[in-house]
Amino acid sequence: MTQSPFSLPAQGPFAALILGGARSGKSRYGEQLVERASGHHIYIATAQAWDGEMHDRIAHHQNRRGDTWTLIEEPLALADILRTKISENQIVLVDCLTLWLSNLMGAEKNIETSVDDLIDAVRTCKGQVVFISNEVGQGIVPDNAMARLFRDEAGRMHQRLAEVCDAAIMVVAGLPLILKQP
Repeated sequence: MTQSPFSLPAQGPFAALILGGARSGKSRYGEQLVERASGHHIYIATAQAWDGEMHDRIAHHQNRRGDTWTLIEEPLALADILRTKISENQIVLVDCLTLWLSNLMGAEKNIETSVDDLIDAVRTCKGQVVFISNEVGQGIVPDNAMARLFRDEAGRMHQRLAEVCDAAIMVVAGLPLILKQP
């Protein structure tokens, strides 16, 4: 992967949104971005291993990161973690927001309220946060109502987060495209 000219600031609250398609390199890019920053590295995993294939994906990510990261597994209460568990010297990677959105939908949570809560947590988080999320709005229109609702909610969530985040990056074929930077 090509090194990006973008890096996290040396200190202070900061938020970045990294978007990309499936297997675009977005998680690896986010991990490298966090690892280059000095501070305590925390990985917030929103995934749940419902089947063998997802278990294998989770294991792949864990092996790639190694054991120098603190792992927090949280499928739903992401905003609460950012508000209550993250301090100034911590750099957090949240992987991934579209899985979090799926979890919210599966639990029949109010999406708008949950995203509002996340936006508030981003604004008040004392640490640095890098969000990973799948860009799902560039393909064909899904053929069923639930998939269309998911695509629409993901798009709205991304727009709102990009507005409050200090940086936004699109990763395609392992290459970062800086969309917004301070």
